[in-house]
Amino acid sequence: MSTAARLASFALVLVVVFAGALAAGSAAGPRRGHTAKAAQDRHAAGTMTAGAMARMPVRGLAISEGGLTLDLARRSAAAGKPFNLAFRILDRRGRPVRAFDVEHTKRMHFIVVRRDMTGFQHLHPTEAADGTWSVAMTLPDAGTYRVFADFATAGTAHTLADDLQVDGAVRSQPLPRAVNRVDVDGLQVSLTEGASRAGAESQLSFTVTRDGEPAALQPYLGAQGHLVALREGDLAFLHVHPDENSLRFMATFPTAGRYRLFLQFQTDGRVHTAAFTQEVSR
Repeated sequence: MSTAARLASFALVLVVVFAGALAAGSAAGPRRGHTAKAAQDRHAAGTMTAGAMARMPVRGLAISEGGLTLDLARRSAAAGKPFNLAFRILDRRGRPVRAFDVEHTKRMHFIVVRRDMTGFQHLHPTEAADGTWSVAMTLPDAGTYRVFADFATAGTAHTLADDLQVDGAVRSQPLPRAVNRVDVDGLQVSLTEGASRAGAESQLSFTVTRDGEPAALQPYLGAQGHLVALREGDLAFLHVHPDENSLRFMATFPTAGRYRLFLQFQTDGRVHTAAFTQEVSR
């Protein structure tokens, strides 16, 4: 055989081998991390990279972040009927995460609120041996509800979010105007110090009284109170740092606009929720 013929034959062998390798890779590739990829693809538009999220002072805008994905077992419910919601936190390979840090005395916090920021609930799911979390809830009215899984693993905090749909006639409520005092369960809750400008760390201070006298607060989630702050529109979840010994919280509001503050505290063994609208200037 001539030299030219030998070279042509050798080149043909290389082409065949390379094509076989590509075919093998295509066959094996999709099975690796299939579950996590399927969950992420369902909400690709809401997915952010870890680097993008790290640059943001808010959380809860995406179903996936930092290699973790919130995987809900269902995305709809009937209005006013109790149901059990199961979910998992999946890693990059689609495996349930089981190692969670204790934050505010719990390994998992689950926040539920309708898109108009009514119907707020702060729940604490239970975990099964296989890594599945479950929580009982009732969504009273029709509409789209945002659910937030708020947790930490390996020292890093995460807030992943998705939507639950409740069919029916939706009667959305306008966001209440900003006030400094609300009455809750016979208690008077006052916002004595609030945010002023976007981008600057602010102190949020509250007082609770009953008939003009300071109410006796009991510890709740390892502090005097717990605060969730959500931005109007996209319901971005702000990370708030509590003072364990008072109803003072430090927060940074990233943009001007309106935010809804959900303050929770405990008296006489009962947890109360007071909601405030916070106006933030530029």
